Amino acid sequence: MDNHLLKTPLYETHRRYGGKIIEFAGWALPVQYSGILDEHEAVRSRAGLFDVSHMGKLEVRGKGAYEFLQELSTGDIGMLADCRAIYSLLCYPEGGVVDDILIYRFGPEHFFLVVNASNINKDYDWAAQNKTDAVEVTDLSGSVAQMALQGPLAEKILQSLTMANLMDLKFFHIERNIEIAGINCMVSRTGYTGEDGFEIYTSPAHAPNLWDAILEAGRPYRAVPVGLGARDTLRLEAGLPLYGHELSPGITPLEAGLSKFVKLDKPDFIGRAALAAQYAKGVDRTLIGFEMEDRGIPRSHYPVESGGREIGYVTSGSYSPTLKKNIGMALIEAVGAEQGVKIDVVIRNKRMKAVIVRIPFYKKHYKNKRGGIKP
Repeated sequence: MDNHLLKTPLYETHRRYGGKIIEFAGWALPVQYSGILDEHEAVRSRAGLFDVSHMGKLEVRGKGAYEFLQELSTGDIGMLADCRAIYSLLCYPEGGVVDDILIYRFGPEHFFLVVNASNINKDYDWAAQNKTDAVEVTDLSGSVAQMALQGPLAEKILQSLTMANLMDLKFFHIERNIEIAGINCMVSRTGYTGEDGFEIYTSPAHAPNLWDAILEAGRPYRAVPVGLGARDTLRLEAGLPLYGHELSPGITPLEAGLSKFVKLDKPDFIGRAALAAQYAKGVDRTLIGFEMEDRGIPRSHYPVESGGREIGYVTSGSYSPTLKKNIGMALIEAVGAEQGVKIDVVIRNKRMKAVIVRIPFYKKHYKNKRGGIKP
């Protein structure tokens, strides 16, 4: 089944751990190990380890790197100090989204971008088309393995494998040289689950040993390997967008509820004029969260209706293991899209009742601001 697919450095490791392999964005990746519900609960209550090596990694260097990224992305790179990151978006001139990304600053002329797996080539080409001769963009995706340890016990587990003080690593900060289980790594306090956690980068050759070491250290805490299934239910509960669902060339960041990541007060950037115009006018459609009142699980692209009239569609939906409810996000007409408003989701040609609720559906209350949630 997966002979033609791309494989991460942990492919054989997943098979050894009993992962059920599926195709995702051209990659052979585990959808689950023990089961989506078990893995989801492990991350919410203990810790889980994810293979995210399929994510793209682009390096931006040169004297013009700072100015280039300021013009390429919606975020303000000027707020970044060394070894810190921001969540940002790349937009087309019309305002639609090329991709949503993380931008790390290593120095004034050296940046590191983490991009979505399905968009690696597109993002690289987009950067190459818009850069100047003073900027060099390199695709490092194949030379860097990446895994994520997420959950309330993630720090305790990872701390047992390193002499570095992980309490000092704040939310959206990165440490470029940390030894984890004797393996040189780059570690950031980021993630995609709504829990505290870390994303860990290392060489592909060392990835299997590092994976084993982390799960062995996590054994007393019942940490588990986690597949794509639970990754999706965790990010949905946290109200985090998935490219191709909540974001796309046809959906702007303002429609997706990400206006705080669009810095219209900074100097010009690609898409600024279109987004400024949309901001001034107001969006015609908006992303909302909803809970099902009738039985039925909402899925992507199911129609959403009000008074028998179609007003939008579901972007993502699933059963929420934490809330024990069926939930979803939808892009609908902005007029009347308020909390508490009743809507219908058409599931298998039947109108099922739902109600608009606040996003995120689940939010962990941290004792500090280190966090671990990708905004």
